Amino acid sequence: MSRGFEGGQLPLIKRLPQKRGFVNIFRTEYSIVNLNKLSAFEPGTEVTPEKLVAAGLVTSLRHPIKILAEGNIDHPLLVRANKFSAAAKAKIEAAGGKVEEVGDAAKAS
Repeated sequence: MSRGFEGGQLPLIKRLPQKRGFVNIFRTEYSIVNLNKLSAFEPGTEVTPEKLVAAGLVTSLRHPIKILAEGNIDHPLLVRANKFSAAAKAKIEAAGGKVEEVGDAAKAS
């Protein structure tokens, strides 16, 4: 007999399909901001998490902020966030800006 055999009735694993899988309770949820959204700021501006909330790009500071490289940026900015993708760092620095990681992303959540 197989491990999941239950005497001919419908096995428990098929009766409860929503219970399958794994949920990592230690996962860090990030608020995502793409580079094309940062073009709303003036050249030379210091972009902080507080300014992102004020501009409406992030709803709250409850989750750490991660900058992703979707889109392009054509003017220099000083961007401060919890995490950056490697491509986003490269694009910001190529435009003449600076990247600064603030705080510990694990402690911010």
